[in-house]
Amino acid sequence: MSVKTDIANIAQRAKKASQYLNTASESIKNKALIQMSKGLLKDAEAILKANKLDIAAASKEGKSAAFCDRLKLTETRIKKMSADLVCVAGLPDPVGQVIKMLKRPNGLMIEKIRVPLGVIGIIYESRPDVTSDCAGLCLKAGNAVILRGGRESINSNIAIYKAISKAIKKSGLPEGCINLIKSVDRKAVNMMLEMSDYIDLVIPRGGESLIRMVVENSKIPVIKHYKGICHSYVDEHADLDMAEEVVFNAKVQRPSTCNAMECLLVHKKVAKQFLPRVIKRFKAAGVEIRGCRNTASLVKGIKLATARDYATEYLGLILSVKIVDNMAVACQHIAKYGTRHSEAIITNNFQNGVTFFKTVDAACVYVNASTRFTDGNQFGLGAEIGISTDKLHARGPVGLEELTTYKYVIMGNGQIRT
Repeated sequence: MSVKTDIANIAQRAKKASQYLNTASESIKNKALIQMSKGLLKDAEAILKANKLDIAAASKEGKSAAFCDRLKLTETRIKKMSADLVCVAGLPDPVGQVIKMLKRPNGLMIEKIRVPLGVIGIIYESRPDVTSDCAGLCLKAGNAVILRGGRESINSNIAIYKAISKAIKKSGLPEGCINLIKSVDRKAVNMMLEMSDYIDLVIPRGGESLIRMVVENSKIPVIKHYKGICHSYVDEHADLDMAEEVVFNAKVQRPSTCNAMECLLVHKKVAKQFLPRVIKRFKAAGVEIRGCRNTASLVKGIKLATARDYATEYLGLILSVKIVDNMAVACQHIAKYGTRHSEAIITNNFQNGVTFFKTVDAACVYVNASTRFTDGNQFGLGAEIGISTDKLHARGPVGLEELTTYKYVIMGNGQIRT
């Protein structure tokens, strides 16, 4: 069977399954999610064995430490994947929720109701946990899903898919609810992006080049974010002890993620007191600092930052630092180099916090908290599909509600329009 024929069959099977899921009860979907959760734990050994093959191949190809971290699975991470599915099962089902209801003067009752999108295609790269996360969220929201992971994680993805597919069968749902394109041929993605008759939405997860390719070639609507250049601004009115803890967490806790801080902005009035101590702590944690000239004059032995540095998503232990004259300059810097993902201000001045979140254009704006919280699980949404920096339909963590659309249901008793 050719790749094109295989993908066409998968798309048709997913479309048929989506029609079943459209009316599936919450209890049936929850039963499937619990079975999927158990399946991951039951097949954990096989999943880890497959993951080792992917890690070995990535190491042989000289992939970065950050890349291998995103690719790696452990017993702890599999348990988290399993727990995330249980969490999703416990969330309210958005399907059927009445968003708005009104009665017209002519007696028509109009309801705006959440409904599934239909079939969702997920195109992703090195993170194999995306396989179960996306499958679970799409299923709970009543959507069939077509998964297409990257070559680097293919063995892990197949092992995870096998585990959750067996669970789907046990729950009584049709196999087409969750699908995996096993071909690593790049042409498979382009073929998938042409199937607008079957796929209702595409969500790419990965590097900027992958996302741009999907956007440029897709005949299907896309929800995306290109990259996450996240900033933390330490205001002149900041509690510097709190600021140190927040920015250190934002950078070091897991630097390979899109919500990690890539640039630290510091008000000039507190820079002399704040920067030497926090940079010392960063260096002790292995972080390379690239600072402006004013930063370099305060702290010796750091590299000078360039415009290219400020425009780079490092996804590793490198941090850009800039001293700014005031909050307005900080906001201008964020407007120029930010990616509308997650931005933070640390301040004890209430008005400055309000001005910052009104001024900064981003999906998530924090006051006195780490940008690392931009995550569906942390927001109480369950495991998320990704972080959208778009402004239409979905923005920020893409959870269950963002995986639905709506329809109007109009109830009458014979009304006609005159």
